[in-house]
Amino acid sequence: MIPPRIRTAGLAMTLAASAFALAACGAKSDASTGAADGGKGGKSPAAATSAKDAGGMDALIAAAKKEGTLNAIAIPRDWANYGALIDGFTKKYGIKVSVENPDGTSADEINAVKTRKGQDRAPDVLDLGASFAQSAGEQGLTAPYKVEGFDKIPAAQKDAKGRWFNDYGGYVSIGCDAKRVKVCPQTFADLLKPEYKGQVALNGNPTKSGSAFAGVYAASLANGGSLDNIQPGLDFFAKLKKAGNYNPVESTPATVEKGETPISIDWDYLNAGYADQFKGKGLDWKTAVPTDGVYAQYYSQAINKDAPHPAAARLWQEYLYSTEGQNLWLKGYARPVLMPALDKDGTLDKAAAAKLPQVSGTPTFPTEAQNTQAKTVLANGWAKAISG
Repeated sequence: MIPPRIRTAGLAMTLAASAFALAACGAKSDASTGAADGGKGGKSPAAATSAKDAGGMDALIAAAKKEGTLNAIAIPRDWANYGALIDGFTKKYGIKVSVENPDGTSADEINAVKTRKGQDRAPDVLDLGASFAQSAGEQGLTAPYKVEGFDKIPAAQKDAKGRWFNDYGGYVSIGCDAKRVKVCPQTFADLLKPEYKGQVALNGNPTKSGSAFAGVYAASLANGGSLDNIQPGLDFFAKLKKAGNYNPVESTPATVEKGETPISIDWDYLNAGYADQFKGKGLDWKTAVPTDGVYAQYYSQAINKDAPHPAAARLWQEYLYSTEGQNLWLKGYARPVLMPALDKDGTLDKAAAAKLPQVSGTPTFPTEAQNTQAKTVLANGWAKAISG
């Protein structure tokens, strides 16, 4: 979530269709009894791998309404327009969405799945950074499920078994408070300039947060690294720390509004969203996708294998991948995974697509193995890099 933001719909679609299609080469649960029979000939929602498997969409909706609640985690209302998605789902189906720890990380989500197994307060659904989703699937934490539009999701954007599938994505960007910063940085190289002392922040800890992890990866690409070598990204932040420019405060909407993080390395859809969110409060927030470190990635959806509300969990996924859901993400400046498909069938919100942040250059995407390797390097070296 200004000058670098506005672009033509045609260019937006070209990037969405070509670049993003390459990504990711990445009390006791009521699941067995309260999950209603999936309808005539259908399985219980907890066992269903598709709406058809549950007896059809009408049966799935009925079972979800009977459950009445969806437990979500780590999805702030101001992140990629999740507020509108939550409200739209509740309005359409009458199901309450309870969001725990909205500012939590992907690591927090996985930890909640593991520690709350069999509990009513366990999360039903997950929104994870790509590397975390892949890991959760391999650990057997997520349920296989294929939404009605599953076949339209590019093969590289999903697990073949449906244990996770990409949902929306964006580019690593540099957000800047133009009223506090005289000249906003446009590249990672700019961030080392002395005028940015104490101002450059990340959205979280890269060992736990998907967005911060991407920020370090992008910095690596900007400094001679590769998808096989994230070390230059660590070295960059060590230099940033040594120069006095690194700000250890993790950026959030609150820190942005208060001026505590005047420069924030974050997803372009979040930085672009801040520009809208705080315009009426006198904040002039600008967004630039750095040309020296073009890195893009999707987040992924997954269903907790032991979801306490299995029907609502599956219906939530159907809603997110519907035309309505995908366009709501687009209105939040995020690029939905079905964007090319919506454009092809004429259901894309072209006005929203035209407002996506401008991008130059070709993004690169890590494989699952590269993500795993990079996470290991970060786990072993991040604290040291920023402690000097």
